[in-house]
Amino acid sequence: MKIAIISDTHGLLRPEALTAIEGVELILHAGDIGAAEILDQLSDIAPVHAVRGNNDLKLPWANDLPDQLILNLNGWQTLLIHDIADVPARLTDNIKLIITGHSHKPLIEWRDQRLYLNPGSAGRRRFKLPVTLALLDVHAESLLPQLVHLLP
Repeated sequence: MKIAIISDTHGLLRPEALTAIEGVELILHAGDIGAAEILDQLSDIAPVHAVRGNNDLKLPWANDLPDQLILNLNGWQTLLIHDIADVPARLTDNIKLIITGHSHKPLIEWRDQRLYLNPGSAGRRRFKLPVTLALLDVHAESLLPQLVHLLP
């Protein structure tokens, strides 16, 4: 299963992002979406699961979005949440993949038997941080993450 992981679009869905995620089977948005149209555009490509970010809290259309999701991705129990600071309170032994956003800093890091993945920000550039998203190949026995840089 090929999954696109995107976060912190803040109302901007770049054409480079749409090109990078063509052909994925599922899209996960880790919050700070910024506009309902972003989810509509993404859902034209593949089914979308999304959580609210701190900047989505005051947007009426985002009231129906959860603050976190627990998903089973091809046997991998996954926590999708915006802020990594909220992870410890929601972490259980069976969670093996933690997907966050918020910091705009991409991260792919195995900690013991868990993969922590932050796709970075695919929206407006913040400071000198890269503009990125992640692709994830999910197999029954392995997770193969890849960071995709959208701008030079």
